[in-house]
Order: sequence, then structure tokens, then C-alpha cells
Amino acid sequence: MAYGRRVFLKHVLCAGVVAGAAMLVPVSNAFAHHGWRWAEDGNFEITGDIISAKLGNPHGLVYLNVNGERWTIEVGQPWRNDRAGLTDAHFAAGNEITISGHRSKDPEERLVKAERVIIDGKTYDLYPERG
Repeated sequence: MAYGRRVFLKHVLCAGVVAGAAMLVPVSNAFAHHGWRWAEDGNFEITGDIISAKLGNPHGLVYLNVNGERWTIEVGQPWRNDRAGLTDAHFAAGNEITISGHRSKDPEERLVKAERVIIDGKTYDLYPERG
């Protein structure tokens, strides 16, 4: 096979591998973020005192003490919290917080996906587009 043809075929093969890998990136991202399938459809509300918070991507986690039980709350991504008007100070340990959202379908799991956060009587809507 001529040198020029070999180089051309290597470039075509390389381009095919790169294109194939690029198509997998959106699929892997879709599987990486779990969405809402794990949560119940109905609204769930819970109030407790913040134990600690880990804010960041892909979403923040707030740990609450609710009548002696530890609950995990998924709050928004940093941009979503900012848009709602929430700051890190809102999630300080000891603050009382009410969460309105969706509880895990697993009754043994104390996990809630927050749609609204209520602190000192003020509501912060993480998903205003959901009405």
C-alpha cells in the first residue's frame, strides 16, 4: 500500500475513534446525574436543624436533625441556589430549616430532594419553573 494511502487511512480511523468517543460523552453525563426517578411524586415537607452542609456540584447536600433522626436533603446546584437567593450562610449548622420537596421512594432512606427551602419564614424556590 502506498505511503499516502496509509496515512489517509490512519487519519480516517483516528477521526472515527474520536467521533465515537465524543458521542459517548453526553450519554455518560446523562447516567451520571440520576434525575428524579428515585423520588416520590407527591410533595413532602420536613423541618429540622442543620447538622452540616456540603454545597457544590452536582448538587448540595444538607444534613438535618429531625426529632433525633438524621435526614439528607439534596438542594440545588450552586447556580440554582444562587438564583433562589440562597447563600452558604443560610445552611449554617444550627439553623432551623423547612424543606418542601420529594421524599425517596425507599421508606428506609431518609432522603429528600428539595424544591423549596424555607428559612425564618422566607421561601427560596429552587425550581420556579415547576410552579
